[in-house]
Amino acid sequence: MTTLMDAAEVHRRLAAGERTVLLDVRWVLGRADGHDEYLAGHLPGAVYVDLPTELADPAQPGLGRHPLPSQERFQASARRWGINAGDTVVAYDNSGSMAAARAWWMLRNAGMESVYLLDGGLPAWRAAGFRVETGDRDVVPGSVNLAGAGMPVITEEEASRWHSKGVLLDARAGERYRGEVEPIDPKAGHIPGAVSAPTTLNLDADGRFLPAPALRTAFADLGIDGSCDVAVYCGSGVTAAHQIAALEIAGFQAALFPGSFSQWSQHAANPVVVGSWPFGAPGVVDEVPLSSGSTGTGASTGSSVEA
Repeated sequence: MTTLMDAAEVHRRLAAGERTVLLDVRWVLGRADGHDEYLAGHLPGAVYVDLPTELADPAQPGLGRHPLPSQERFQASARRWGINAGDTVVAYDNSGSMAAARAWWMLRNAGMESVYLLDGGLPAWRAAGFRVETGDRDVVPGSVNLAGAGMPVITEEEASRWHSKGVLLDARAGERYRGEVEPIDPKAGHIPGAVSAPTTLNLDADGRFLPAPALRTAFADLGIDGSCDVAVYCGSGVTAAHQIAALEIAGFQAALFPGSFSQWSQHAANPVVVGSWPFGAPGVVDEVPLSSGSTGTGASTGSSVEA
């Protein structure tokens, strides 16, 4: 299944009048200016999607910071965006698809097949010289009926023993995996057995996904060759979707741990590991306090889209 659509193809579809729903999913952890950026300039006809309220339920300690919304609630959002059955949907942002991938994954999980990420996002569209429009827009509500369970997911319990059956990827920045800094969650470190695979390594300098052969090579270095099961987590299930998209481009299927580390770290009984290795180094205690860079209050510097 094709994951990406480039700016030239999106432009062609719009010029030809081919039914295309564009979703602008600009969002960065710790910031609330995505809608303002949308109003200042977006792809023609694009609809703004508010990630915290439309692609997630309110935070719950047992489910993490961005729990997946119910099927009914997500369907209502998709209809507000104007999606009808059979539509082609393209999601984009201005951060290398780190936020847009959440919408991509959720729509694919809901049974939609013709869903893409705009490779390179808004910067690629601007670089191609295509026009943008400003302001908000009225949307004719759609009538799409969404399903569920179209993409594999794993539970917290499954995450705890995933290393015994396959590869568990941690899609957060390396310093968060190693436990050197934790800006928002109550523990610093990673789930025992997880392998570090920062999503930023999926992209080139222009914020486009690396070619499939390069991604396959990178994932092969992490032990992924198609012979084992793969699952992914991040901070709260947002950027893990980006990793799943990269894996799909490379030819692999992966499951999502929706609650991710924000769910795992809320439970005192769950161990965490610090350091560069999946199970830590000898003598490293597996229960660690917040690192010096952590606040423990839920505050964030807003320096990264990852959640």
